[in-house]
Amino acid sequence: MTHVPSNENAMTLTAAQLDAYLARIGMERPARLDVSSLSRLHRAHLMTFTWEALDAFMGWPSSVAPAAAFAKMVEGRRGGWCYEMNGLFGAALAALGFCVTRLCGGVDRERLGDIAIGNHLTLRVDLDRPYLAEVGIADAIVEPVPLAAGPISQRGFDFSIVPADGGWLRFNNHVRGIAKSFDFRPDHSDEAAMAATQGWLMQDPGSPFTNALAILRHTADGYVALQNDCLRRVTAASLTEQRITSADQLADTFGIVFDLDVPNPARVFERLQAIGRDKAA
Repeated sequence: MTHVPSNENAMTLTAAQLDAYLARIGMERPARLDVSSLSRLHRAHLMTFTWEALDAFMGWPSSVAPAAAFAKMVEGRRGGWCYEMNGLFGAALAALGFCVTRLCGGVDRERLGDIAIGNHLTLRVDLDRPYLAEVGIADAIVEPVPLAAGPISQRGFDFSIVPADGGWLRFNNHVRGIAKSFDFRPDHSDEAAMAATQGWLMQDPGSPFTNALAILRHTADGYVALQNDCLRRVTAASLTEQRITSADQLADTFGIVFDLDVPNPARVFERLQAIGRDKAA
């Protein structure tokens, strides 16, 4: 079956924008469009950009459009969540000449059911075979994997892709993963569903992102994650935690640990404290 890239809501980077993106992740244009170059780009993107949902937590504006992600992440010093991380990566891959399809997925569909569909953007890249390129699930794979059922192991973390109901595939995260799983179909694209769900995730009081701070950055052997005021450093063999107890400490954590330029971090700390008081009440 021939798969045509889904270009709706996609972005074509100009030559200057592509150069800026590649400079930001410390890469040159690949000589060949193969799985080796895709893997290097995938890892470089994840080692450069921080996964973060600060916009939803703080009520700041956000968009599913890759153009907005480019301005925020490449021209600015911010990260993004799945729509932005995978959106920007997919746009860059397409500009390089890769055959990219934006897929509409569902994090935690195994528990939530089909209402979850649209809460995740992932990428299919067709080379010698279809590959899953996934830089938006925060704490999962660092290199693309064949888009097929089977076990996956990277850096000591174990993942898998398994068949799910209704013709879907389920990506299972590692045992310490924040998102347990997401479902997708190799040929399912639905930009309208993703745009609608992004709006709900950004604004609804029931969204998991409006009432909790979530930031994550990959490291050489694992990742570091901030969940509300708890900073966790995770490898396949270890887990350490520390508490963030002041606005100054939070500001330092944003800049030093996550390489983020966050406007007015004191306001973020105030919001964290308010959330904590509400939960304690």
